[in-house]
Amino acid sequence: MMQRALAFVAVLLVSFGVQAQTNPVPSRSLPDFAELAERQGQVVVNISTTQIIHNRAAQFPFDENDPMAELFRRFMPYGAPGMPGMPGVPQDSESRSLGSGFIISADGYILTNAHVVDGADEVSVRLNDKREFRARIIGADKRTDVALIKIEASGLPVAKLGSPDKLRVGEWVAAIGSPFGFENSITAGIVSAKGRSLPQENYVPFIQSDVAINPGNSGGPLFNMAGEVVGINSQIYSRNGGYMGLSFSIPINVAMDVQNQLRATGKVSRGRMGVVIQEVTKELAESFGLEKPQGAIVSAVEKGGPAEQAGIQAGDVILRFDGKPIPSSADLPRIVAATHPGTKVQVQLWRKGSNLSLALTVGEIQEEKAAPQRRSRGGRVEPQANRLGLVVSELNPAQRRQLGLSGGLLIEDVRANMARDLQPGDVILAVINRGASIEVQNVEQFNKLLSQFGRGANVTLLVRRGEMQNFVTIKGIGD
Repeated sequence: MMQRALAFVAVLLVSFGVQAQTNPVPSRSLPDFAELAERQGQVVVNISTTQIIHNRAAQFPFDENDPMAELFRRFMPYGAPGMPGMPGVPQDSESRSLGSGFIISADGYILTNAHVVDGADEVSVRLNDKREFRARIIGADKRTDVALIKIEASGLPVAKLGSPDKLRVGEWVAAIGSPFGFENSITAGIVSAKGRSLPQENYVPFIQSDVAINPGNSGGPLFNMAGEVVGINSQIYSRNGGYMGLSFSIPINVAMDVQNQLRATGKVSRGRMGVVIQEVTKELAESFGLEKPQGAIVSAVEKGGPAEQAGIQAGDVILRFDGKPIPSSADLPRIVAATHPGTKVQVQLWRKGSNLSLALTVGEIQEEKAAPQRRSRGGRVEPQANRLGLVVSELNPAQRRQLGLSGGLLIEDVRANMARDLQPGDVILAVINRGASIEVQNVEQFNKLLSQFGRGANVTLLVRRGEMQNFVTIKGIGD
């Protein structure tokens, strides 16, 4: 009996062993960056810049007849460290900064950040083999923070470029640069997100990672595990000036498109539409009759611009541009800017509950359009507010002539927290109801339009502030 039991246990152990071998538990280990650092470190360069600061002429601190003048001359000579220069002689000083870059051609073309070389009178490049060269700036584009510089050399090691589109969130990446001047320092992390939009950065879909980036890393390469450059390390998000786990890199395909234009012409040309846009929120999507929040709402159209010539109107929602979808408003500036000026494209819109396609000829951007900044003009106070918590009045003939309007209501006071995005001095131009834009003519008509909305509903208004227009949604109106 005992022998049978032992034999049964043996069979179980053998069976378990076979199963364990046929279904092994996958083992994972951290990646080894040693080979990447050894092979790719040679394409990374240290960049130092010098800027001459022209100061005003120094003034002698004492009157010539002052007894202290001679003592000052003897013991506190001009030009000593920390002392002013000779009277009447302008004293120039030098400002130095450090950054990184990487070689993209064997004959000495190097990519870095525009802010690394901005204002520099002299740019020096130190290679991995300790050779130093004076560099000249071919061109710099502040909008993308990309600069192209050139050294006179040949047979240089060249960085292998990868595809940022193939990067996956969670994938390991590494940065090599010169943080605080410590050359060829490597740090590693993972891709945290892709296509990030940052404030005032409309033309770059940043790669976000948690790779440690510090002063001096700017302009250096971001590598994938295949040793390919997928981005240029550009900036960090920080509350104290140091690394806090949020680093942002310019995708290499964006940078290479910029450098191609810089190398060819010394400048970058970008397409433009001539519109002011805003994000489609859930509330705005409901107001315009869209199934989901997507696209970019046109809040204003530039007179005589490409968009107006194509027939685009305020209130249109741009869903596709040149066949490319617009998931959010942040995508539109990048796509339009990347389109060569003069190109004819199709723009797909959502207008008053239906789709529409218009042909547009892309213009050339001249200056960045910022979102309208809200400021109060003050106003008179009326005794009674409407359902939105607003006190409004009709524009007088002089105001209409001044603003170039045939209707509209002036907001004189805001008395409800739900309307906090509005301010006295704003002019209500239209109410959006089921995708239709209904122009506001007078107070009575406006109140009738508001009466069509049930208690707690969201109301979207087209509002003018200064020279700009914006759609504003007021949530949960009252009785």
